[in-house]
Amino acid sequence: MDTLKPFTACRLSVSREWIDYNGHMNVGFYGVAFDKASDALLDHLGLGEAYRHRTEASMFIVESHMTYDREVCEGDGLRFETLLLDGDEKRLHMFHAMYNESEGYLAATTELMGLHVDLQARRSAAFPQENRAKIIAMLEEHRGIARPKQCGQVIGIRRQLAG
Repeated sequence: MDTLKPFTACRLSVSREWIDYNGHMNVGFYGVAFDKASDALLDHLGLGEAYRHRTEASMFIVESHMTYDREVCEGDGLRFETLLLDGDEKRLHMFHAMYNESEGYLAATTELMGLHVDLQARRSAAFPQENRAKIIAMLEEHRGIARPKQCGQVIGIRRQLAG
């Protein structure tokens, strides 16, 4: 298990424009940062922007769930660890963990369901065979890595407000 590693091609810095009136990264920009991590994964799988222009097909995110574990501030370096959790003919189930690069702490996570879409028909479509091979290879690489505790979580309050 020690040799199993998540995909780690994305690194970013928190820009001034991403900071809110609380002095930390605004909630909306976590989505932007995670989108960049998704782009890195899709590029690796041959499903990124160049693929979109060549094939008139692309990936759409159809479901997401984010956790915010610890704040990040202007200038902080961010490192992303990505797991491909599952996939089928048309979908990818992805997980990104965002870390403060210099201090090493987990800042946030997101779990995403992506759907492969034929952009001319505006309908879901099966992955091409060459991309399926890359997806299957990554799924095999990540199969032995323990699922993060944040996967599959449901939002809810466990107890009622006393009144």
